[in-house]
Amino acid sequence: MGHPSMPPTYSYPSPCSKKSRSSQIQPYTPNDNLNNALGSIRVLGLELIAHELEPHLNTVLANIKERKKGAAEQVVISGILPILALSLRSRGPLTLPTAKLVAELAKESVVRKGFGDAGLAPALLSVLTSLDQELLLHAARAISRMSYDSSKLQHLLLRRGAVPRLVAILLRFPDKEALEEVCLQALCNISGMGVAEEAGMVWERGASVRPGETVFHGVSPHTCDFASSVTLVCVSQWAPGQYAVNIEVFQRCSSSFWSLHGNKRNARWFPFSRLGSFSNLLKMIKFSTRSVPGTKSLRNRVFHTFL
Repeated sequence: MGHPSMPPTYSYPSPCSKKSRSSQIQPYTPNDNLNNALGSIRVLGLELIAHELEPHLNTVLANIKERKKGAAEQVVISGILPILALSLRSRGPLTLPTAKLVAELAKESVVRKGFGDAGLAPALLSVLTSLDQELLLHAARAISRMSYDSSKLQHLLLRRGAVPRLVAILLRFPDKEALEEVCLQALCNISGMGVAEEAGMVWERGASVRPGETVFHGVSPHTCDFASSVTLVCVSQWAPGQYAVNIEVFQRCSSSFWSLHGNKRNARWFPFSRLGSFSNLLKMIKFSTRSVPGTKSLRNRVFHTFL
């Protein structure tokens, strides 16, 4: 029982440390400013009048970034997600601020659960054909975050052709590191690998061994100076305009680990001797986007991509 003069307070379960947002949420306080902005978007949204809606989108974005407890729930209750999908599909002046907001909302598990029913998945994918690099960055980031821990959204994005669009961006903008990193992370999360932004994975281009092949290495920091995971993404052209994407995850042990074990490398642990320090194939997924069988395991799917 609280003091009779104090407003009621609400508590929510803390997010798991593996979720895409691990920072502590600030205490919730009633926010009329956020409520007014959400109400305005709900009322004016179908009109999509940029000069009227953009300030309200920015208000919601600012409130979500503050991470106040209950703000994400207010967005869900407001019912604005289908309006955001409509704004993305319109490809007008509101598309960029909407993509920024959707990318930020995708950090919140309670919000991204509704992305599928709201039509945000196909709306975001439609944006990936744009030439605006900032827009592509926010759209790909939203896709990466929404598919982080949701097999439902992963399957939806696969069926809707997310892989060929992301591969097309990788090939179209080879020198844009930020865009490259977010597209690679999106590919990994769509494949079900659950690569969190907080993992601090560092991506770099690797050496290609075959013509028409592009290789990326993603390395996570060492844990206790003993081991780190290495993600290998290989985009290979197998016909004109057609590509296959292979994603593999290995465990790599540091020199400290081998020193601790007397430099005894057990071949049973490291079957991929040709890869040197790479070890233990954890997961391998091959993509080609020609067809997506609905009954097979995600790990065994093979798709072909047409660009």
